[in-house]
Amino acid sequence: MLTETSLRSAKSNDKPQKFSDERGLYLLVHPNGSRYWRFKYRHAGKEKLLALGVYPDVTLKRAREKRDEARRLVADGIDPGIERQRTKATRVDTLQAIYDEWITKQGLRLSHSTLTRDRGRLESYVFPTLGSRPIASITTVELLACLRKMEAKGIYESALRVRSLVGRVMRYAIATGRTERDITQDLRGALTTPKPKSFAAIVEPRRIGELLRAIDDYQGQVATAFALKLAPLVFVRPGELRGAEWSEFMLDGKEPEWRIPSSRMKMGEQHIVPLSRQAVSLLRKLYDITGGGKFLFPSLRTNTRCMSNNTVNAALRRLGFSSEEMVGHGFRAMASTCLNEQGWHPDMIELQLAHKERNKVRAAYNRAQRLHERRKMMQHWSDYLDQLKAQANGSNVMKLNPVA
Repeated sequence: MLTETSLRSAKSNDKPQKFSDERGLYLLVHPNGSRYWRFKYRHAGKEKLLALGVYPDVTLKRAREKRDEARRLVADGIDPGIERQRTKATRVDTLQAIYDEWITKQGLRLSHSTLTRDRGRLESYVFPTLGSRPIASITTVELLACLRKMEAKGIYESALRVRSLVGRVMRYAIATGRTERDITQDLRGALTTPKPKSFAAIVEPRRIGELLRAIDDYQGQVATAFALKLAPLVFVRPGELRGAEWSEFMLDGKEPEWRIPSSRMKMGEQHIVPLSRQAVSLLRKLYDITGGGKFLFPSLRTNTRCMSNNTVNAALRRLGFSSEEMVGHGFRAMASTCLNEQGWHPDMIELQLAHKERNKVRAAYNRAQRLHERRKMMQHWSDYLDQLKAQANGSNVMKLNPVA
């Protein structure tokens, strides 16, 4: 049997030399001094060799452990060499490994919030049972069983999104030669399609004025109060608002604006929000409070994170507005409805909402982003909200202003 002392002194002259241990394990020493562990075994009547690593990276003790693991496989009728190849291929071709590879290829096209949300869904419902499986071996029935668990919890829309996400990963696996077909195509019609549900929003002018007056009277946390006041003026998505960073704002000059980076946008493209005089005034006041940190609206617990995703909705509940009446996302529907009724061009409204243009020709046309017109629209919108708020206690409902 080999010892650490004999291993250190083992040398070879003009050709490779073997130094045997026991039970098929030996150290192969080359003339250049390199030393390799080998395990000799027989399977199906044939003598074979299995590489176990390089000495001294793999110690004598570890080499014996690897030999014993291989011997157990041989005793069970399994070729350890073939088993190693299968295990290596499995690690590379598993659903989870290919998902990670696919995500890396996406670069900055997906926002951090989207990546976190999608990964969380997969880790909760798909990866525990299918993540370590070779993607080519996963069946439609197995994937459907994972999605049924989501449906059992009533999250029908999430189940559809997970099916779509797995489908994109499978199509990537097809392109890279790891599987032959996308099994999610067989699940079309197998999942429950929820009825479309719009975000609750107040769109009637008199009620908008009442909402704005209530927001002005909010007595909660200062940062939350500012978030409530800024939300109707910029009507961005709630996640884009609460994650706003001071480095994204340009408040000086004649054309102040907020440039939200592509990494924080749902569609993965930078979005520009022209800022009205009212928005700039609010932001300057807020800067005196939170301008020393990264976020406009920091968490109450630490200024290294922004406020939670439910803060604005919770504040609306405190003001007496139910979830069926108004939610944080509803400020977008409020602006869209009113601006469309006032005659503003739909393209400008859609651009300001950062909705993706599906028509490629129109998308190319809109790349100029029509910022000059959008600045006028955003200032008009802020002025209009001021008028509604001022008339909130009156009996006469003002008529919608025409396009400026």
